[in-house]
Amino acid sequence: MAESTAQPEVTARESLRRVLANKDLRRVQLAFLGSGMGDWAYGTAVTVWAYSVGGATAVGIFSAVRFVTIAVAAPLGAVVADRVPRKAFMMATDAIRAVLVAVAATSMGLGGPPMVVYVLAVVAGMVGAPFRSAQAGLIPRLVSRPEELTSSNAVAANLENVIGFAGPALGALLVGTVNVEAALWFNVATFVWSLALVAAITVPPAAATAADAAGSGADTDETDEDDETFLQELTAGFTTIGRDRDLRMVCGLAGAQGFVWGTLTVYMVIVSVTMLDAGAAGVGYLNAVLGVGAVVGGVVILTRTAKSRLAGDMAIGVIGWALPLLLMAAVPGPVTAVAALALIGLMDPWVNVGLDTIPQRIVHDRVLSRVFAAVDSAMVAAVAAGAAVAPLLIAWLGFRPSLAVVGGVVAAYTLSTLPRVRRLDARLAEPAHLPLLREVAVLAPLAPPTLEALAHRCEPMRAEAGVVVVREGDVSDRFYVIVSGRVEVTQGDRVLRVEERGDVFGEIGLLRDVPRTATVTALETTELLALDRAAFLEAVGGGAAGSAEARVVAEDLVSRRLGV
Repeated sequence: MAESTAQPEVTARESLRRVLANKDLRRVQLAFLGSGMGDWAYGTAVTVWAYSVGGATAVGIFSAVRFVTIAVAAPLGAVVADRVPRKAFMMATDAIRAVLVAVAATSMGLGGPPMVVYVLAVVAGMVGAPFRSAQAGLIPRLVSRPEELTSSNAVAANLENVIGFAGPALGALLVGTVNVEAALWFNVATFVWSLALVAAITVPPAAATAADAAGSGADTDETDEDDETFLQELTAGFTTIGRDRDLRMVCGLAGAQGFVWGTLTVYMVIVSVTMLDAGAAGVGYLNAVLGVGAVVGGVVILTRTAKSRLAGDMAIGVIGWALPLLLMAAVPGPVTAVAALALIGLMDPWVNVGLDTIPQRIVHDRVLSRVFAAVDSAMVAAVAAGAAVAPLLIAWLGFRPSLAVVGGVVAAYTLSTLPRVRRLDARLAEPAHLPLLREVAVLAPLAPPTLEALAHRCEPMRAEAGVVVVREGDVSDRFYVIVSGRVEVTQGDRVLRVEERGDVFGEIGLLRDVPRTATVTALETTELLALDRAAFLEAVGGGAAGSAEARVVAEDLVSRRLGV
């Protein structure tokens, strides 16, 4: 089926307006901003406190334990997030973390054992680990159009940049001007803030996401969730990625970026010493350059939310992480170093928006949180691998050759994915007839991702004048939407009605599971969209992922037509 190609130019202000105009998206983003700021302030404060209590060793051990347990807890928690209402899950994690951090702040203020604070901080991190995955699974239910989903993720990428800057600064300010406990109580307040905002969200009735509509293109072989073992549930995110070539590519691009990120944790120290002549302290300046570049990149990506090039933008972003390494290897110097780090920061949101949005567009709702957790785990592993490999490459090849190797390998891998990138963007492009389907009463109640998936499944047909499209008594196997032209519906020798653009037929046999109840004949050249039985029934017929409201509308239509 032909796909739309013309996309309106979208400004950063328009993308932001789309998100702010949706009160539920606005609440999610404000909840994320508040709790994220609190988390960063809390992390900074606890790190400072740990240093004062046990020195660098305590900081190192605490940080290692905290991050390892978070990495383990994220996929475990995502299983629960996919099993229960995500809104309730997010509220529960906010409430539990607020209590844990409040107890830690109280213990710290009363001079309790340091181990109490350490344990509570680790547990709070574990409880919060799947929160982001649950949020990512909830957001597709709150949007009305695919570009609104992309805009939401672009805004989130910008907020994440703000949080990364302002959170640690606020934590340091609270520690310096008040005390460590003040930062912890601030974090408690942000969890309460997040809880209140999430509680106010109105979540539409359960409906399918893009992959739920039976065949959005994913190479999957889903099994009944009730028949899965715990191990299968735990690994469902990884299994889903493994079965879908597009998801594997997205995960690979994310891993490529993560690998460069890991090497940069080592390279930036050497860049600061050898290119900036600023010593190890110059790493702070380089991180600031990265941050400024990310803020600018976030604004730029807001203007691309309507272009339907999520995979292409993601590939550009990864290339933008690799080429600066080649630049620093070829032309070392302070100007090059600053320009390279600024470019890497600029490209970061290009990767992140695709990484968030693509799974939301193509992954089955029942495993969406677990897929996000799996991708996060893969990225953490890639970052760790990069940090481990960088010193070995430097020792083996030298600093500049190691930059060239990492940049060259990542760039070559990304270029090799371009054919798949183009196919994925075609898969994500809005089908040409989606606006028409939005006007069809039976389909209008469906969630936007579901409707988009159905549009992709529709098969265009042409019936010349006099051609019988369906015949009374035949097997009911398809649902039809009239794009243009007219058809006559007859039962025996009786003419029941004439239908035209936007009208539908074929629903009675599918919903009642009976042979065709009437004959439909084209009165003139007629363009149709045909939707196969399985996809229609899954979305409209009351399947596990179907829309109850769409079923009611469809049954009302059937009742009226059978009453003729």
